[in-house]
Amino acid sequence: MSIHELDVEALRAEFPILSREAYGKPLVYLDSAASAQKPRAVIDAMTNSMEHSYANVHRGLHLLSNETTSAYEDARKIVASFINAASPDEIIFTSGGTDAFNLISYAMGATVDGHSEINEGDEIILSVAEHHSNIVPWHFLRERKGAVLKWLDLSDDGIIDLDAYRALFTDRTKLVAISHMSNVLGVTTPAKALTRIAHEHGVKILFDGCQGAVHGSVDVREIDCDFYVMTGHKLYGPSGVGVLYGKKSIMDKLPPYKGGGEMIDLVTTEAVTYNESPHRFEAGTPPILEAIGLGKALEWMQAKGVSAIAAHEANLREHAIEELSKLNFVRIYGRAAEKAPIIAFTVESAHPHDISSILDRTGVAVRAGHHCAQPLMQRLGVDATARASFAAYNTHKDVEALITGLHKTYEMLG
Repeated sequence: MSIHELDVEALRAEFPILSREAYGKPLVYLDSAASAQKPRAVIDAMTNSMEHSYANVHRGLHLLSNETTSAYEDARKIVASFINAASPDEIIFTSGGTDAFNLISYAMGATVDGHSEINEGDEIILSVAEHHSNIVPWHFLRERKGAVLKWLDLSDDGIIDLDAYRALFTDRTKLVAISHMSNVLGVTTPAKALTRIAHEHGVKILFDGCQGAVHGSVDVREIDCDFYVMTGHKLYGPSGVGVLYGKKSIMDKLPPYKGGGEMIDLVTTEAVTYNESPHRFEAGTPPILEAIGLGKALEWMQAKGVSAIAAHEANLREHAIEELSKLNFVRIYGRAAEKAPIIAFTVESAHPHDISSILDRTGVAVRAGHHCAQPLMQRLGVDATARASFAAYNTHKDVEALITGLHKTYEMLG
C-alpha cells in the first residue's frame, strides 16, 4: 500500500473520538506521542471479548477459557510477526513500557546463587535523550547495586556520534539502554550500528521502541538487539499493556521479576521451580483484554500498511516543519533527517504551558512540559517545550489549525 492508497478521511472515520469538538471547535489531536487514539476495530475487539468470550487464560479447561486463551496467545503471535521475532515465546506481555524496563532492570540486578548480570562497578550506557522510564530503573541499580551510569551526549539536532558512543565502552560495560526514537526530538537512532558496536564488546543492548515501533517497520532480528520495548497505548491500542521482546536464550537464564501463578513450574513447601520464558515473566492474571486489543491494533496498522502510514506521517512532518519555520517567533528542536512526526518547539516570550492552554481553546491538543525527559531538557538548555506529534489520522488541515493557533498565541503572549 502506498501513500496514495491511504485514504486518510476514511481512516479518520474509524476513530470515534475524532468526531467530537473541543470548546466548540473541531478536535485537532496532536498529542499521539503521549497516547494515540483508538480505532473502532480495537474498541470492538475488546468489547466483543468482554461480551461473548471472557475468562481467565491458560489454566481453565472450559470453552470460554479456551477461547480467551486462544485470543490472548494469538495476540502474542501478532506482536511477534509485527517485529519479526524468531518466536512468539520471545514476546512477554507487561503492564506497559515502564514495567518492561523495570523487569529487565530487576532481572539483571537480581542475585541468584551468588551471581547477577550487573554488579557493583558495572556500567550501563544511556543517552541524554532517554525517557524517564528508561532512566529511573537503571538509577535503581546505581543506588542499590553500585552500578555506574555512563551518558552518551547528542548533537543539537539529537544525532548520535558513533565514535563517542564507541569510546564509552570498557571491560566493565554490561548493558546499553537507549531509545530507538526520541519522544521529544523524534530522531531515529542507528539501531543496527549501535547493536553491532555493543556486541563487538560483548555487551547486551536494549532499545526503547515505544516511539520507534509506531512510526516505521521494526525487525528485531535484522537489528539483532537483545531486548526491545513497546507500549500498547502509543500503537493505537489500549493502555495497561506493553511488550518486552527478549531473545529466548537470554530470557530463560534471567530470574523472574514477580512471583505468583503461571510463572511457576512446581511449588512445594520447600522450594519453587520456574516456568520458561515468556510465562516465567507473566505472573498472575495478565492484561488479557488489553493484549487482545493490542493484537487488533497491530493488525489494523498492518492492514493500512505500516509503510503507507509512515509515508503519510513523513509528509505531515515536512509540511508542519515548513510552515512552523515561517514563524520567526517559533524555535524548533531537532532537525535531523531521520525524524518522526514529533516536533518539539517553543514560542518567543511564552511558557510552553501557556502555549498549550491557548492552543487548547482553539481545539488543538499539544503536549507541554519536560516530556519525561529532563536530562534532554537540560542538554537543550530549556525547562520545557511544547510538542506537536502527528499520527495516521492527522491531515494538512490539522497543521493549518496549529499554525493559526500559534499566531493567536504569539499575539496574546509575544
